[in-house]
Amino acid sequence: MRILAVSRAERFSPNSVERDRAIFQAVIDRLQKHGDEIRLVSEDRLSSPESQDYLGSAVRSDLVLTMARQSETLAWLKSFGIACINSPEGIERCARSRLQDMMESIGTPVPPKDGPDGYWLKRGDASAQTAEDVVYVPNREQLNTAMLAMRQRGITDYTVSAHVKGDLVKFYGVGQGDFFRWYYPSEDGQTKFGDECRNGTACHYRFQVEELVSEVLRLAAAVGVSVYGGDAIIRSDGSFCLIDFNDWPSFSRCREEAADAITSLVINSKLVNRN
Repeated sequence: MRILAVSRAERFSPNSVERDRAIFQAVIDRLQKHGDEIRLVSEDRLSSPESQDYLGSAVRSDLVLTMARQSETLAWLKSFGIACINSPEGIERCARSRLQDMMESIGTPVPPKDGPDGYWLKRGDASAQTAEDVVYVPNREQLNTAMLAMRQRGITDYTVSAHVKGDLVKFYGVGQGDFFRWYYPSEDGQTKFGDECRNGTACHYRFQVEELVSEVLRLAAAVGVSVYGGDAIIRSDGSFCLIDFNDWPSFSRCREEAADAITSLVINSKLVNRN
């Protein structure tokens, strides 16, 4: 099978360029061993003079494997009507404002709008690209100042939610239950902007893992992505809320297992398309 693989522009991988590149390459390596013909291109190059060459590759492809997030790239992919993992429509729905609306509409447990422990201000039109796109503030007065600063950066689409105390859990998934892993990031020190430390060291509050998995799978299906990850807060009483959800994370804590699962997803998708 002929596969066009579109890698993510570096600005959409803040402090994670190598990790994002590693999971994508791990999947490509496995597919090539399986006998697939892969053409790899960064989404940045799709706007270059040689983009017409990639246009031909897309038209001749049986499948597109993509980590792209640039709006122009997603529009380009949608124009061909070729099966994509993840779908460009699903990736667009991961923009924080759209995601927030969807989570609320389907009843996903989310943080309250107000609370006594501070607030998170997050860029809403796209995924975070700099530390300034995700900001914690301790009170309403500083929230207003932070919103003004974001608007001065030209960002008028943003979300606000209350900070929730509890254990921070990071999860990764592929398909509808084909692969799911979760971890306490405070135990391995991996961080993108250092925000994970806000919740401190995990207390390992007991919770129903099956309920978390069920909510994540329901959200992934609604959004329309099959390679995903995110974050949840487990409160001391065992209840939880989802605070983040992303298309195709780095899977840095379980890269090899995830690469196997994504490869199986791609192979199974090709079999379905053949039929």
